[in-house]
Amino acid sequence: MGFRTGIVGLPNVGKSTLFNALTRTAAAQAANFPFCTIEPNVGEVAVPDARLAKLADIANSQNVIPARMTFVDIAGLVKGASKGEGLGNQFLANIRECDAIAHVLRCFEDGDITHVEGRVNPVEDADTIETELMLADLESIEKRLQNIVRKVRGGDKDAVLQERLLKEAQATLENGQPARKVEVSEEDAKAWSMLQLLTAKPVLFVCNVAEDEASDGNAHSAAVAAMAAEQGAGAVVISAKIEEEISQLDAEEAEMFLTEMGLEEAGLDRLIRAGYQLLDLQTYFTVGPKEARAWTIAKGTLAPAAAGVIHGDFEKGFIRAETVAYDDYVSLGGEAPARDAGKLRAEGKSYEVKDGDVLHFLHSG
Repeated sequence: MGFRTGIVGLPNVGKSTLFNALTRTAAAQAANFPFCTIEPNVGEVAVPDARLAKLADIANSQNVIPARMTFVDIAGLVKGASKGEGLGNQFLANIRECDAIAHVLRCFEDGDITHVEGRVNPVEDADTIETELMLADLESIEKRLQNIVRKVRGGDKDAVLQERLLKEAQATLENGQPARKVEVSEEDAKAWSMLQLLTAKPVLFVCNVAEDEASDGNAHSAAVAAMAAEQGAGAVVISAKIEEEISQLDAEEAEMFLTEMGLEEAGLDRLIRAGYQLLDLQTYFTVGPKEARAWTIAKGTLAPAAAGVIHGDFEKGFIRAETVAYDDYVSLGGEAPARDAGKLRAEGKSYEVKDGDVLHFLHSG
C-alpha cells in the first residue's frame, strides 16, 4: 500500500533541499531560481519507529525492514497556476496523484535568496497556493458537471451521486473554503475520493526556518501554527538546511550534531510522523528469524485487508490472524512466551488491527 505525499510550495522556499534530505540523495536539484525542479522527483523514505529494532532484537531477525512513505518533489507554483502560468498545469496534475500535501513555507529571512513575491510572509504564501488549488477545483467541477448532464437526465445513479457531491464541493469552494471542509458521509466516501479534488487532500504545513531557530521556531512559524489550528491542518517546524547536513552524516555523527544544535531528534522524523498522523495511518509488524518488518495501514483496517498489504492472496484466502500486542511481545520476550502467557490471540475477519500489533496470518492457497 503506497502513500504519496506531495511536497509543494512557491519557488525558493526549500522544497528541493527538504526532498534531498528526505531521500538522502541529491536527485532534486536545489538551486536559487524558480522552476529548478522541472519533473517531479519521487523518493521513498523509511518511517522511523524504534519499536521495530526491539522486535528484531528479541526474535534475532536477520533483516530489519521499516515501513516506507513516498514523497514527491513537485515543481514550484506561482500565482496564476490554475490558468496555466509557470508550470501550473503540470503542477496541478502531479498533486492530483498524491494522497496528501506537505506545503513548505518559507519562514526564514535571507537577503541572498530571492522570494518570488519579494517578501517573506508564509501565511500569504499559503493563501496563494490554496487559492490556486481552489480555482483549479472550481474549473474542474464546472467541466465535470457539464460532462454528466445527459447521464443525470437519464437517471444514471452514479452520475446523480457525482453531481450531488460536485455541487456540494462547488458551494463550499465558492464560499471561500477548501473542499476538505465538506462533510462527507461514510457511504459517500468512496465516490468522494474518486473526484480527486485538490483541496480535498489533507495538508501539513512545513515551516522551513533558519538553523538557529530549528528548536523553537519564530514569529513566522507561530503564525503558520495558528493558521493550521484554525483550518484543522497539521504544522511542523523544520530547518531544511540542517536536515540536508544531517543526511550526509552517519548515525553517530548525526546524533552528535543534533545534540550540538540542541535538538532531541531530526526534524524529518517529526515530519514523517506528522505525515502518518495526517493520513490517519498506523503500523503493524511481522516478526521472525528471517526478518522483522513494519507494514503501513490506515486506522480501522480489518485483518484480511491488513494481510492483503503483504500479498493479495493473503487477503483472498484469509483464515485467521494470530496477534500479540507490541507491549506484551516485548515484556514477555517473544511469541512463544506470549503464547504461554495467554497473550497470543486468534482473530477472525472482523478484527480491527491495532497500532503495534505483531501479526502472523494463516491463509489458504
